[in-house]
Amino acid sequence: MTVKQIRAFLAVAQSLSFAVACERLHLSQSALSLTIKALEENVGGRLFTRTTRNVALTPEGEALLPRARRLVADWDNVEDEMRQLFTLQRGRVTLAAIPSFACNLLPPILKNFRVRYPKLNVTVNDVINEQVLEMVRERQVELGVALEPAPGSSLTFTPLYMDRFVAVVPADSELAGLSIIDWKTLLEQPFITLQRPSAVRVLLEEHLQARHMKLPVEFESHQLATVGRMVASGLGVSVVPALCVKQMLELGAHCITLHEPIVERAMGVLTKPGHELSAAAQAMFDSLLDEWRVML
Repeated sequence: MTVKQIRAFLAVAQSLSFAVACERLHLSQSALSLTIKALEENVGGRLFTRTTRNVALTPEGEALLPRARRLVADWDNVEDEMRQLFTLQRGRVTLAAIPSFACNLLPPILKNFRVRYPKLNVTVNDVINEQVLEMVRERQVELGVALEPAPGSSLTFTPLYMDRFVAVVPADSELAGLSIIDWKTLLEQPFITLQRPSAVRVLLEEHLQARHMKLPVEFESHQLATVGRMVASGLGVSVVPALCVKQMLELGAHCITLHEPIVERAMGVLTKPGHELSAAAQAMFDSLLDEWRVML
């Protein structure tokens, strides 16, 4: 059976008139008759009894009628739902982002996204960098925002910006009076950092190891907010991505430009190659790129 045949059956069954059904369906009498005949051949018997004056449903036609109504209603609902998905009138976007981005830069982007697409729902997974990559790779989310993966990664990386690391010191310390600080001076203080396997921790250690330097770690945490609060309390110093400066200031810490060496990282959007994004995810992908161009 086809949807066209079912619609033709309903039009005749509801009006009990081939002439009226032809008008509703904008079909000729012969086209409608052929459609009904094909349906009857498909189901194996007559659905209507016809005379020159009357049309009536057979018992089998009576049995089909409520089922046909449900089939057409379900089909119309599916068509409507798909149309809404493609026109972004409904849908859901799932993405994963590293906490520093999710906490500091994503909220204003999502606010503008909601203005443009008020019917789309967004699920944000704020997880460490390695989990972002895994969730995109395993298709648990359609989009990820994280550090650029290592060469040879199976994921597609679309860069957004280069994020430079800054020093974080207690607001009441002598270091807070500096406008710029080098790593050697900073590492004379007790160091607070994220726990492994944080990508930020690994990146810092790799850069410093290349210069025969080591982090004098005395405190560790899984959350940047906790690191910032520890620094603000005078427990030591730290280094965070520049996108976290506002967050660190709100926590009561002070940020300073850091050099020798300058540590930067590329941030961008991750997708899985070979898998086309849904209309909603494509809208979010475009919004991330557009919003970042405006920010720059």
